[in-house]
Amino acid sequence: MSLMVDTSSPELPVPQARPADSAAAASFAALVGKLDYLGPDDIEHIRQAYRFADEAHLGQLRKNGDPYITHPIAVAAQCAEWKLDAQAMMAALMHDAIEDCGVTKEDLVQRFGAPVAELVDGLTKLEKLEFDTREQNQAESFRKMLLAMAKDVRVILIKLADRTHNMRTMGDMPRDKWQRISSETLEIYAPIAHRLGLNFTYRELQELAFRFLHPWRFEVLDKALNKSRHRRRDLIERVKEEVEKLFIGHGLQVRIIGREKTLYSVYRKMDSKHLSFSQVTDIYGFRIIVPELTDCYTGMGILHQLYKPVPGKFRDYVAIPKVNGYQSLHTTLIGPFGTNIEFQLRTHAMDVVAESGVAAHWLYKASEPGSDTSQRLGTQWLQSLLDIQQETHDAAEFWDHIKIDLFPDAVYVFTPQSKILSLPRGATVMDFAYAIHSGVGNRAVSARINGEEAPLRTELNNGDVVEIITGDHAEPNPAWLSFVKTGRARSKIRHHLKTLAQEESHLLGERMLTQALRFEGIAQLPSEDGEHKAAWEKLLRFTGNQSRGELLSDIGMGKRIASMVGKKMAVLLSESGLKPDALLISHERYASGREDSALQGVVTLDGSEGVSVKYANCCKPIPGDRIVGYLGRGEGLMVHAEDCPTGKRLLLRDSERFLQVEWADEPVRAFETVVTITVTNGKGVLARVASAMAAAEADITHVDMGDEPAQNATDIRFTVAVRDRQHLAAVLRSLKRTASVLRAQRAKNMRP
Repeated sequence: MSLMVDTSSPELPVPQARPADSAAAASFAALVGKLDYLGPDDIEHIRQAYRFADEAHLGQLRKNGDPYITHPIAVAAQCAEWKLDAQAMMAALMHDAIEDCGVTKEDLVQRFGAPVAELVDGLTKLEKLEFDTREQNQAESFRKMLLAMAKDVRVILIKLADRTHNMRTMGDMPRDKWQRISSETLEIYAPIAHRLGLNFTYRELQELAFRFLHPWRFEVLDKALNKSRHRRRDLIERVKEEVEKLFIGHGLQVRIIGREKTLYSVYRKMDSKHLSFSQVTDIYGFRIIVPELTDCYTGMGILHQLYKPVPGKFRDYVAIPKVNGYQSLHTTLIGPFGTNIEFQLRTHAMDVVAESGVAAHWLYKASEPGSDTSQRLGTQWLQSLLDIQQETHDAAEFWDHIKIDLFPDAVYVFTPQSKILSLPRGATVMDFAYAIHSGVGNRAVSARINGEEAPLRTELNNGDVVEIITGDHAEPNPAWLSFVKTGRARSKIRHHLKTLAQEESHLLGERMLTQALRFEGIAQLPSEDGEHKAAWEKLLRFTGNQSRGELLSDIGMGKRIASMVGKKMAVLLSESGLKPDALLISHERYASGREDSALQGVVTLDGSEGVSVKYANCCKPIPGDRIVGYLGRGEGLMVHAEDCPTGKRLLLRDSERFLQVEWADEPVRAFETVVTITVTNGKGVLARVASAMAAAEADITHVDMGDEPAQNATDIRFTVAVRDRQHLAAVLRSLKRTASVLRAQRAKNMRP
């Protein structure tokens, strides 16, 4: 029987800078000693990369005075622990060469080949670009790193090794940098390590970041844990002996490793649950490594015979692994003296994956050539990075999506066909729909959870069976963005809405430019082919647009003024031989009621315009109101009531951005407006008012009763959907006839 018990927690990172690491890193010979898993040719290539890096960094020093080359060697040494291949080791040694030494990517391609150069380039921060903010620069840098990582996971492994060594030597950095670098490590690099299953690195980064972020708290907890360790030594020894005896009695070959919570996890538990150190009882635990998968469950039964399990503390990550590939059985037992002790049971293969995550691929390759046991680890998330990138071209938005997916607390749900999906905790039905396929998400109209109807915003729980019901004509709703949790769902929705807005803006821009040309005597928008091709080319050079479609979309979004573009185009068409029609000019300007063309031609609205046309919240116009349209810069067409104070201020300031709009004879949908009702307080008042509105066929979309205590007479504001002014008048008449209603009137000129 093989039994090993180690209660000194050798796996835990030492939470302090390690000067010995830097000293060892100064010797390339020490690195070679860790490369015994590689062949002689590979080691020679790595030696050439070392010489190149050593020459490139010649004369550069670390903050502690050591030669700079000690840092790349230390990074490569960490990569050697993961048994990364020769290309990754070469990239680790040269990872700062482009950024700090003036070496170009082309130099690396010529000397070491394209794969190594791509790895180094993926690790290199962006050069000094002109970004508006430091945050934008950081977002672009991470975007580049993460996309390189999605193509080749070795990029992030080297980056994590780089960050780990920098954190180990943080004590040599100026104190004013501790806060920024430690926060970045805790918020970004540690979650990435966790997401990829690199649990050892994850815990070490957390511990080191905690030490430099909160030095005083770290020291206090460190002393308390040391004292506790001495006090509880007898308890740990007793548990160890009892567990050892029990497993020997059952003839099960196991390896037992003592483990201890990191200081950061103890601190986080104290902080989140408002506990004192003495109240944190599950500081200690044991990891039991068994030979076969079935032995995990056998061992669990053996442990439950020895100590009573804590209800609700059993987790089976063997049957349902975590999203980063982690597998173990977890159980918390009530040990001697009522102390909670956590046990983890796993096989050796599970243990390698649990500690090394995606790096286990190379560990397996080194020990078992041809094994693909862990090649799939993390690939689902890495692929999702590329999916999000295809639909998100703004760096800050891309980074927002990725941060959402960095924290892998998961719920596990099932499709009706019993396929299991892992989603972040708090994920909704819409996240599930987009996880299946973007087409399912885009067409979702409702859902069934465990056979019962449920809203699309419903949060999912472990074990839910979810069925998505789609509609052929359904489209994403902007309101979905307020409750989806995954970056994939968010990016898919935004991408669809942007595409839809562009299409609608194109159609609106075409209508507006056509009307503007009619003001100039041109009956219709000419084709961009044939005799008018040259005029279009000159117009696009004038506006700075790449294509006709882009120009029309810009007009629809308010980035270009249709009347100005129309005037220029009329001149160009006139030069090409298309003369304006004087009769048409007179008719259009007479019909608009103006002799000049400061206001553009009339646009007819029926409510089907989509996201390119918005109705102002400050006045909430409805059919029958006199209205004007304001082309906000890049915001599309905003419709105001003609007597709206906000619209009047905009007209005085930006008159060239206004155009005439009018209602269609038969709008295709209802429009929202606000009704203020003064009622006398009493039982059932709200129900009677709602009933009166329902009788008048008005839909209530929002109710605001204010924050003030109820008086004898109280104002209630209803947002209601009506067809037009006549329908609103009918609603108000119905309300005024209702008992307890003192006054009912339309509210206008709300805050925008």
